[in-house]
Amino acid sequence: MFFLRELPTEMMIDGYVSKIGVGDVDTVSRALSMMRDASQLGRLLDAYFARHNLSVLKFHILMVIDREPDVDSLRQSEINQRLDVSKPVLHRTVASLLKEGLLVRSDDPADSRAHLLALTHQGQTVLADVLPGHFETISNFMKEKS
Repeated sequence: MFFLRELPTEMMIDGYVSKIGVGDVDTVSRALSMMRDASQLGRLLDAYFARHNLSVLKFHILMVIDREPDVDSLRQSEINQRLDVSKPVLHRTVASLLKEGLLVRSDDPADSRAHLLALTHQGQTVLADVLPGHFETISNFMKEKS
């Protein structure tokens, strides 16, 4: 999470760049601006999903399973490969989605030790309900930035 509402001026950044001898003003300034924008958008999305009793991570898990072409289920390890989250956090979040009825677990016919995770009808409905607002939130945010 990035906490600067007011970014340092180019003069301030130039002072640090000159002092430490690393980087350039434009690159650092652009990176700080991107970090602030990403943080602000992240907060907007957190609030949006909270209104729908979801977290960003729960949404991403549903999306990762849904977006795969010609596949309607994934192993948890495959989901973990597609998301930047620790295995314990993913495990807890998947358990919550199973309990909420948004995911269903089945045996993997290709590997008796593994399980497949798929969206339930309710999971598909939730995803269909929140996806338009997700895109609208991003679109509105980006319009304000241009």
